[in-house]
Amino acid sequence: MKTNIIALAALIAGLSFASAAEKIKAPNGGRIIDSVEPHAEFLINADKKIEIRFLDDAGKVVAPAAQVVTVTMGDRANPTKLAFAKDGDKLVSDKTIPEGKELPVVVQIKTAPDAKSATAKFSLNLAKCPTCEHAEYACTCAHGGEEKGHEGHDHK
Repeated sequence: MKTNIIALAALIAGLSFASAAEKIKAPNGGRIIDSVEPHAEFLINADKKIEIRFLDDAGKVVAPAAQVVTVTMGDRANPTKLAFAKDGDKLVSDKTIPEGKELPVVVQIKTAPDAKSATAKFSLNLAKCPTCEHAEYACTCAHGGEEKGHEGHDHK
């Protein structure tokens, strides 16, 4: 009985944590990377540079501290590597993203220079979502599944 109660409490705590992570909205319409604390928003700006903002559990932007971010993307045979510099409440890439509408992306974030990297991999699909106001890479539609979208609309 005691084991069942402990297991149930752990399950409820886990569900509460998952629900809290799902509720975080990207304040600037980017993609949320939740494999790191604080969570990060990945956004392509109008200048085709990447902006990374860190978010607390309420989704509010917190200034970058000692985080180190690197992004590798584009052609796998000749990838583009981007480094980041602090710019106010965000980190901004040193270069623009490579040409293309759908690019493989690997984001590595260290919370401190000597910490282990948290890694996020996804496809940077720059096409506009037909259902919501965001680009596909940052789509917020409720499709009922991460990989399957609605007709003609898949998330990868």
